[in-house]
Amino acid sequence: MLSAFFLAFGVIFVAELGDKSQLMALAFATRFKTWPVIIAITIATAIVHLVSVGIGGVMGAALPTKFINIVGALAFIGFGLWTLRGDELTEEDEASTNISSKNIIISVGTVFFLAELGDKTMLATVTLATNNGIVGVWAGSTVGMVAADALAIVVGKALGDRLPEKAIRIGSSIAFFVFAALMLFDSLR
Repeated sequence: MLSAFFLAFGVIFVAELGDKSQLMALAFATRFKTWPVIIAITIATAIVHLVSVGIGGVMGAALPTKFINIVGALAFIGFGLWTLRGDELTEEDEASTNISSKNIIISVGTVFFLAELGDKTMLATVTLATNNGIVGVWAGSTVGMVAADALAIVVGKALGDRLPEKAIRIGSSIAFFVFAALMLFDSLR
């Protein structure tokens, strides 16, 4: 369980760097107090990743491990390319951050939950759960995502526009390619 936790934490933390939902977290934190935003992100992430590990666990039980590792490696290559391309907030994403402060946790959580459905971090969590302990993957992916978003909020508030977004995207992409290579190597052993 501990190895699954740390693997999921690392993969999802890296996947979240420069992701659209991380940008949304930063945008929400500029409009609302930090703690309600982090609480909302934590709840939404825990729910999305619970669904993800459920899907991954079922797939892992139904499919052969070698096939899963090859598909997972290909998925991680895709995530690396997706990350390299980068995410930007659309006008619709920006508009969704203009919500009433009366229900910050519910509003932010709902928007964040919907934004995460089908996102690369959700798909990466599904992939990890196919051949790792689902409890460890769920906990690690949730903590990794919340940590990355909290880091973005804190650093973003401190540094503003001086963050090297391109360097973050390239570093995250390289990490995905390394994870893909490790999965391919593991499947060929």
